[in-house]
Amino acid sequence: MFILTNINNTDMADRRDFLKTMAIGGASALVAPSLLSSCTSENGGSGLITGTSEGGLIVPKDNGLRITGTFLDEISHDIPHQNWGEKEWDQDFAYMKAIGIDTVIDIRCGYRKFITYPSPYLLKKGCYMPSVDLIDMFCRLAQKHGMKFYLGLYDSGVYWDTKDMSHEIEDNKFVIDEVWKMYGEKYDSFGGWYLSTEISRDTIGAVDAFHAMGAQCKEVSGGMPVFISPWIDGKKAVSAAGAALTKEDAVSIEAHEREWSQIFSGIHDVVDAVAFQDGHIDYDELDAFFSVNKKMADKYGMQCWTNAETFDRDMPIKFLPIKFDKLRLKLEAAKRCGYDKAITFEFPHFLSPQSVYGAAGNLYNRYKEYFNIK
Repeated sequence: MFILTNINNTDMADRRDFLKTMAIGGASALVAPSLLSSCTSENGGSGLITGTSEGGLIVPKDNGLRITGTFLDEISHDIPHQNWGEKEWDQDFAYMKAIGIDTVIDIRCGYRKFITYPSPYLLKKGCYMPSVDLIDMFCRLAQKHGMKFYLGLYDSGVYWDTKDMSHEIEDNKFVIDEVWKMYGEKYDSFGGWYLSTEISRDTIGAVDAFHAMGAQCKEVSGGMPVFISPWIDGKKAVSAAGAALTKEDAVSIEAHEREWSQIFSGIHDVVDAVAFQDGHIDYDELDAFFSVNKKMADKYGMQCWTNAETFDRDMPIKFLPIKFDKLRLKLEAAKRCGYDKAITFEFPHFLSPQSVYGAAGNLYNRYKEYFNIK
């Protein structure tokens, strides 16, 4: 501690001016330009702006790819249920619409024994009867709010135990057919499919399973779009149940490109888009991996989306809404790399003003300020 004595008013004013100048200079030195980009896009930009804008932002606004789609996770095993009824869901769809979301994706129509709709097939297999038909409600609300609804397939849980995707094909043969008859033929909002098994690498039967399920989805629905959302086996790809936040044996960019090129070559005729989860790599790795993802997607004629995770993987508490700057860095990288669409996991828990987490509503407000959304 420094103790200043015998300072007159003039000296104090001079010191204040000096300290104020130093503080401004120091702050400027700490504000780094945007990440250097390995992507080629005129949409980027790394300049700073002077002064502050609404919300006190000192970075260029509206410089990222806007989120236009979200998963809806009501069959989960690692985030809490919010126990919303149709009134709360209707309000959330309105909040989504207000920031430009046009696509909602039920992340999975069932997980192990819990299901989102009264499936004749899955109920006979021992699944529990749901109290509400969420798929019907989501289709109706999507129609009301002018959105498209994508159906996520059933996840038996066997894959997570065995890392073998082949088991998912049999159950989904029946699920795809009955979902289409129950909802696809009824609602104009039903707009596509999500192959819900999340993989990264070394997954047994991945190409055959993705191809079989994707082909059937397209056949029953007259060619509606199909997408997947895998994860990158990066340094933050650790078990959600463990205490570790990072690992040493992260995939290299070269191995990632080699392995996923092989997968894309086997599924591109039945999978229209890929939305890699963006939270398993560090922020200074975004451009490198994003540019490779875009290159692979372009090569195989697939759309390149980003799954911009709105929960934070950098904290020991799993999982809480992400810090706004982390989300901003990811969306700016996606825009620099020319991505086609940004979706998120997921609006209701981590971005909604009525989320069980109060910080989600704050993130919603920061997002609106950044993108000039009134």
